[in-house]
Amino acid sequence: MTRIVILAKAPVPGRVKTRLIPALGAEGAAALAREMLRWTVEEALMTGLPVELWGDPDAAQWHAPRPGLSLSAQGEGGLGERLARAASAGQPVLLIGTDCLQLDRRRLLAAAGALAVRDAVLHPAHDGGYALLGLRRFDASLFAGIDWSTPAVARQTIAKIEALGWSVQVLDALRDIDEPDDLRHCRESGSPATAATAGFPLSRE
Repeated sequence: MTRIVILAKAPVPGRVKTRLIPALGAEGAAALAREMLRWTVEEALMTGLPVELWGDPDAAQWHAPRPGLSLSAQGEGGLGERLARAASAGQPVLLIGTDCLQLDRRRLLAAAGALAVRDAVLHPAHDGGYALLGLRRFDASLFAGIDWSTPAVARQTIAKIEALGWSVQVLDALRDIDEPDDLRHCRESGSPATAATAGFPLSRE
C-alpha cells in the first residue's frame, strides 16, 4: 500500500513561513503554518492510506499522537538527504510538504493510483519546485545534485527520472503558499482549501 510521508518543520515563530513574516508577522506566519499542517494531516488521513509525519525536529517532540499517523524525525542533512531518507524507508510512497493547500485527498488518491502503472508521479509547483513526488522505486540519485529552492527543481528531477529509464506521469501544476501573493491567489481561486487561510490578513496594518 502506498504510504504518504509529510515533511514539516515545527511551527515555531521565526522559523517557519519566513517569507510571509513581512505580511503576517512571525506569530501570524507560525499560526498559518500550524493550520496548514493540520489541514495537510487531515486530508492525508482521509485517504485511508498510511500517513507518516517526518518532523524537524522529531515530530514526536511537538505533534500530538493521532490514530493512523506515525511520527518520525527527518534527521540531519540537507533537503535532498532528508527526502532520500524518507523515500528509502519503503515504496510506494508519496512525498509531500505542508505548503500546498490544493493537494487535497482527491489529488493524493489520484497520485497513489497513478503509481499502480507508473514508476514515478509528480505534481510540479508554479514556482518550479514540486508539491508532490510519488515513487514506486528508489534511487538516491533522484535527490542528488538538485538545485533546491530554485525554479529548476521539478525540471531536474523529471530529467533524472527519465535518465533512469523510469516511467513518469506529470500531473497538474499546483501553487505553494510561500509569499503574500500566494495567499491571495489561494483565496481567490475558490478552492475548498481556502478555509485554512481564513482569518489571516494579507498585509500588516
